[in-house]
Amino acid sequence: MGLDRGQSPLLMALLLLLACLQMGMSLERISYVPQLSSATLAGRLTQSTFTLEQPRGQFSHPSISDSDAIWLVVAHSNATQKFTAPQKVEDTPVPADFPQRGYYLTLRASRALYPGGPPSNQLRVLRVGNDTRCSPRTRGCNRPLPGPGPYRVKFLVMSDRGPMAETEWSSETRLQQAEVLQAAPGPQTAGTVVIIAILSVLLAVLLAALLALLIFTWYDTCGSTPISGPGELVFVRKYDTHHMSRPSTVGGS
Repeated sequence: MGLDRGQSPLLMALLLLLACLQMGMSLERISYVPQLSSATLAGRLTQSTFTLEQPRGQFSHPSISDSDAIWLVVAHSNATQKFTAPQKVEDTPVPADFPQRGYYLTLRASRALYPGGPPSNQLRVLRVGNDTRCSPRTRGCNRPLPGPGPYRVKFLVMSDRGPMAETEWSSETRLQQAEVLQAAPGPQTAGTVVIIAILSVLLAVLLAALLALLIFTWYDTCGSTPISGPGELVFVRKYDTHHMSRPSTVGGS
């Protein structure tokens, strides 16, 4: 009996630990896979954003209430296995935690924003990484994504008591990358060398013609300046003086 009394605190601790683990693993699974927008939409994939279809009508389970928060979990593709749902809202990872943890939560909503019913003509999408003004340390910030990925996402439902339900992870999403022009590897053909040589000669001729035109323009401008400058006034005054003195010379003769 003494041994049993000594082991009872340890047994209780183990039971509490198992209960906590059970609570952490008892998330309701929603059989929904987030999808990229299928609409013909400009900017569906960019270098820092991608666009998802809204999960309409996916959170109508009885265990989910209208006040529960629905988060979008954004993760690196290789970090999905180590994702742990936060137990409190205060522990929600933010974009500033992305380099270290490999995931963060963003785009908080409620199920009222994702109603079911027949599809409408309105375009209902979620653009991930669309907010350039929020601080990366702000909870729920939807900052532009830092690289091409690949990324995977899922939706997580949280109440005041902790996580309640989650969807499946999406497939991998890779963002667009800036194209870098590179020279083709390997030796160049004879035709390529000839084309490069011809273009070089044409460029040299063009530069020489441009230089000659600049020199001619400068010389012409500098040579014509005295004609329309003060010299013309001096020439006119000299002509007037000669014209006025001519009658006196004729009278003298």
